[in-house]
Order: sequence, then C-alpha cells, then structure tokens
Amino acid sequence: MTGKSNRFRFFHLALFAGAVATTTTLSLLTPLGSRAVRAELDNSPKMLVDEVWQIVNRDYVDGSFNQTDWEATRAELLDRNYSSQEEAYRAVREALEQLNDPYTRFLDPAQYAALTSQTAGELTGVGIRLELDEDTGRISVVEPLENSPALEAGIQAGDQILAIDEKSTENMSVEKAAELIRGTVGTEVTLQIWRPSEEPFDLTLKRAKIELAAVNYTLQQEGGTKVGYIRLKEFSSHAAEQMKRAIETLDEQDAQAFVLDLRGNPGGLLYASIEIAQMWMDNGAIVRTVDRGGHSQDFNANHTAISEKPLAVLVDSNSASASEILAGALKDNGRATIIGTQTFGKALVQSVHGLSDGSGLTVTIAHYYTPDGTDISHKGITPDITIELSGTQRQQLVTNPDLIGTPQDPYYNQALSTLQAQLTPKPLAVQ
Repeated sequence: MTGKSNRFRFFHLALFAGAVATTTTLSLLTPLGSRAVRAELDNSPKMLVDEVWQIVNRDYVDGSFNQTDWEATRAELLDRNYSSQEEAYRAVREALEQLNDPYTRFLDPAQYAALTSQTAGELTGVGIRLELDEDTGRISVVEPLENSPALEAGIQAGDQILAIDEKSTENMSVEKAAELIRGTVGTEVTLQIWRPSEEPFDLTLKRAKIELAAVNYTLQQEGGTKVGYIRLKEFSSHAAEQMKRAIETLDEQDAQAFVLDLRGNPGGLLYASIEIAQMWMDNGAIVRTVDRGGHSQDFNANHTAISEKPLAVLVDSNSASASEILAGALKDNGRATIIGTQTFGKALVQSVHGLSDGSGLTVTIAHYYTPDGTDISHKGITPDITIELSGTQRQQLVTNPDLIGTPQDPYYNQALSTLQAQLTPKPLAVQ
C-alpha cells in the first residue's frame, strides 16, 4: 500500500458505520509496573482489563478521554476482583462507555471472530446462507455462495437442513447451525437435506476457504449506451482486487460509462477505499487523516487509474465511512457525479486489536477529511443530484430487489440520464 505512515503501519484501519473491521494484530503494551503487579495480573481477568485500558490510553483520538480521568479508571478497574472473564468483559464495556464513542468498543471472542471473517472477505465452511423458515420452523438455505462446495454439490435455495452430522436441527438456532457447519479447511460435514417432492438425503461436503463477493457487476445495454454497473457491498480485504477485475472486464466489453453503486455500503478497510479511489482517479488528493497529536497523513491518487470514462456514484443514508471517503474523493476532484441522498456522516478511523484471550477491541485513532478539507461528521456527503424516493418507490425496491440497478430504479435511472447527457456530443458553436 502506498503512503502509509509509520504510525499506521501496524494496523488495519477500519471505517464501518455499524460494524468495525478487524485485524489479528496484538498491540504491544506499555509496561505494567512492578514484577509483583505483573505476576498478579498474569493469566487473570485483570490482565485483559489492563490490556484494554493501555491500548485506549496510548491510541485513543481524544487525549482528554471525553474529559474523564482515565488514570483513575485504570486504578478502579484493577482494584476490583473478577470471578470470570465475562465479569471482566462487563467492566471493560462500562469503562469504554465513559468515552461516549460508539466506535470504540469491546468485542467478545465470538464477535471478534465474526468481524475478522467479515473484513477478511472470506469464510471457512461449505458456503451457504441460512435462515429459519417461519412456516416450518426448520433451518433453510437462502442461497449457496459462488465458488463454494455447497454450490458444486448441488445445494439449492429453499433446501431444508434436517440434521448436521446426524444432529437434528429441530429447535436449533441459525447461529448454532452455522457454528456446526463451520470448521477446519479440508474436514467434512454431512448434511441431511429435504426438498419438496424428494425423500431426505445425506450430502457430505468438504469444508473450504471461500472468498466472499464484495463486488457484483454487469454490462447493461441501455438504448444505444453500454453501461458498466458495479455494486460494491463493503470494503473487505478482497474488495480492491474484485473492483479491479470488474472495471477491466467491463472495459473489455466496451462499456462507455460506469455506475458505481455504494448504497447500503457501511464501509470497511481504509486502504481498500484508497486503492479503489486510485482505480478511478489518475491524480488528486483522496483523503487526509489526523490523529490526536495533530499528525496528519495525506493519501493521493498515484497515476494508476484504470478508466477515465464517465462515472456516476449512487449513495444513500446508509453509505458510510469508507464509502464516504470514496464518494468524497470522486466528488471533490470532479471525477464523478454523486447521485442519491445525504450519506451517513462518519469521519472517524478505528484500529482493531486482537486481545490475549481471543476477544478484540476497536479504538478510534483518527479523524479524516475529504480532499476539500471537509469534516463530514454527522453531516455526510451532499450529492450533486439529490433523489427523494416516494414511499411507494422505496417499498417497490425493498420488495423487489431485482429492480435495483435497472431503469425501474430511480437512482439508477437518474445516473443513466446523467451519463447519456455527458456522452452526447455537444453541438459546435457558430461564430
């Protein structure tokens, strides 16, 4: 990655609105004091509590810790006796609440593992999305994922899973079923499947590492215009390479213009947003980050743009964080027309740490600013063209998601009109 500062090189930086990206990096801690204190804390819940305190003490963006006495907080935390890790978890969460920052938060081991998988953009298992069928009360397959053992084995949307390794799924939660299906790459799991008009049958699948699709794309013929439509769902670690593949493929198919859909994208990894901006911009500033010491880091385009064709970007109120970095960079540099509604308005960067017991911690470490120097906190990116959906239009897109990215989608339809106007040759002026 180009342009990383020494301060940021040890972290994956996260920019999620509701969730937070993760890294398995275990941060180095400052000294714990005397050998006796270290011995007391070692292998105890207090070790975890102090681990969290010290990371926040070193890295948190607000040096006043929201006007709290952070040293006193440490003393109070270490003065307690904890009967379990769960009790320590509660104490940590209570301490972090003093910062009044929803993005600096503690993750128990299950939450940390889930978010690590999310931002890695891959999972280990057989590749099926599950839900609880409300009519039957059974675990049902929503869809098999692309390039997964489940898809290769012929598992279909609507299949119901009656048992997992001979363990009945009756009254089982979706979370428990997913836990049983996940496992080490190369091991096997046997699912008992039922589908209408067939007898139940067993299917043995070998678990694999599956790359999740962060990018979906298609070439669409709209009248006389070939439009490359790209939807980016999140900025995972595979998002940039998938975006590069999408742009290059659509370029080879002679796309004349592009629509980049960031609606509903909650964000993700900072450097994924920078890499993707560099694919669309040949020069110009992308984003500036500033830490609590006032140290700034500028990220710029590096003459590696893949396409200079007309571009429209679709955003909504759920386009957040890394989505706003990308949209802000493209807007401020005049590279794209931003279409939709005001974005979420999160201008904070988090580092994410794996802790000694498998739990995790996300810590806000910097603010970011768009190329024009705008702080979008609680304001968001203002589109160049605003779209206000009626209740009927909104319901139509919710109930029929196949309309998204088609002329029946008001956002896309506006993008199409804008791009076609840009592609239309302007008449020569007569003197």
